[in-house]
Amino acid sequence: MANFLPVARLRLPRGRQFALTWSIPDQFGGMTSAMLHRSRALVGLAGRPVDVLTFDARPDYPALEAELRSSGELVDGMRLMNLYDFFRTHELPASAAGSLHLDRDPFTPLGADSSHVPALRGDLVLRRERCAADGTVLQVDHYREDGSLLLSDRRDAGVPGKESGRSVVLCDANGNPVRSWNRIWSFYRFWLDLARNREPSIMIVDSKTVATFMLTYRRKLATTMHVVHNSHLALNGGPTETLRESRRPVFERLQDFDSVVLLTPRQKQDVERLLGPAENLCVIPNSRSLDRLSRTGRSRPPQRGIVIAALVNRKRVDHAVRGTVRAAELADRAISLDVYGEGRKRESLETLIAALDAHDNVRLHGHRSDARARLHESSFIVLTGSTEGLPLVLIEAMAAGCVPVAYDIPYGPADVITHGQNGFLIEEGDEQGLADAIAALVTMEPERLTRMRRDARRVAGQFSDAGVTRLWAREMREAQRRHQAVFGRPAGRARKLVRRARRALTWPVRRVRLRIAQRQARTTADV
Repeated sequence: MANFLPVARLRLPRGRQFALTWSIPDQFGGMTSAMLHRSRALVGLAGRPVDVLTFDARPDYPALEAELRSSGELVDGMRLMNLYDFFRTHELPASAAGSLHLDRDPFTPLGADSSHVPALRGDLVLRRERCAADGTVLQVDHYREDGSLLLSDRRDAGVPGKESGRSVVLCDANGNPVRSWNRIWSFYRFWLDLARNREPSIMIVDSKTVATFMLTYRRKLATTMHVVHNSHLALNGGPTETLRESRRPVFERLQDFDSVVLLTPRQKQDVERLLGPAENLCVIPNSRSLDRLSRTGRSRPPQRGIVIAALVNRKRVDHAVRGTVRAAELADRAISLDVYGEGRKRESLETLIAALDAHDNVRLHGHRSDARARLHESSFIVLTGSTEGLPLVLIEAMAAGCVPVAYDIPYGPADVITHGQNGFLIEEGDEQGLADAIAALVTMEPERLTRMRRDARRVAGQFSDAGVTRLWAREMREAQRRHQAVFGRPAGRARKLVRRARRALTWPVRRVRLRIAQRQARTTADV
């Protein structure tokens, strides 16, 4: 991990700092990397502790936290706080009692039945699940490490003959019910209130799953900010662009966040064109540490390429494989491609590599925690994803002098790459163009290639931790000001309600305009 130097006059607003995400997978990608890096920068540059909150029920968080600390992803000043582990380790406050409705919220704890699927932490059962014949989860019971029942969560607790409902019952240290809810989000809000302890807080939401829930979390002392880490578009550019369905619940209510952080100006412009201008939209890119290795020139074979991406459909690593093999034929020299990542497309990639007889040149290394260190040894990086926000690995590669060869997609590559100067921008999906660019790069005059690496490092310098953290400090103050204007004065609340009503009224009009644009585009295409 890089050593952060204090930034002069960096002033964060008062309050605790939280980063919210649904989970931290074993093989996490760009969003989680960016969240953890931002949190480390806040700790190192502003001296402000950050609590990382997760909502999933994986049973091995203590082991995961130890691994993250060992790898430098978590540092002193950062805490990993999981929803269920919080209640396992904290005594319930007096406020937990008094809201128990077992007549409305059935309480039917699971026994140690062999048909109930357990989740273990070592030899300890931390969770049991009751499932339907088709695998649908009907009930999940969570336990403390001493075996006492912590929480019983029924998903089939509705009145017979009517739509199924939810019954969430929290228990004390003896396994006795003390509080219940008929919605899981109510339980989430209860946890956040306890975690914050009614202190002023800046809550940065990275996960789009958590963002949907956080639209409902409005507290006087809690300023909420949402970072959009990927494209919001269902289609790539043009007059037919529409919101992705997975983004719609949040994007139709963006005004309910005190700040919405987009990674590039281009995405901000597209959001405003689609939904109208909004005071709470801003641009803050991902940052990276400009360490000594990033600034020094390192010799590396020009024909050595790298891909760092999950092996999933959206990343289209097969394009990078075919493009590299074609480039080798065009350049009439061997070109290697090291692929770091794991995912469900691995088997099909292995089949492709065998069909192309490229075993000696294309190597699948799987997930490696040190993959980014290989950027300093690679000449170029290939990015073939279909959508992005601003890929952190793109900035890291350029800072390492690793020349990017990337599809021009929403969003990110075109915001930092000047074609032919510090990298190559290829028309989205053009595998032949990809191969041509790689072939041109590996046969380039050494002096020009050196200039490209130098220019790539220069552009990456604009995304330094110090500069980006200053942007965060400024936007946090602005977000807190907006929040206080709403919760602090009746007039401010009224203005907020007016803005919300205006956006709600104009959204149908904007949606009609989008549909008209779609029809016009289809008509033009038919002609």
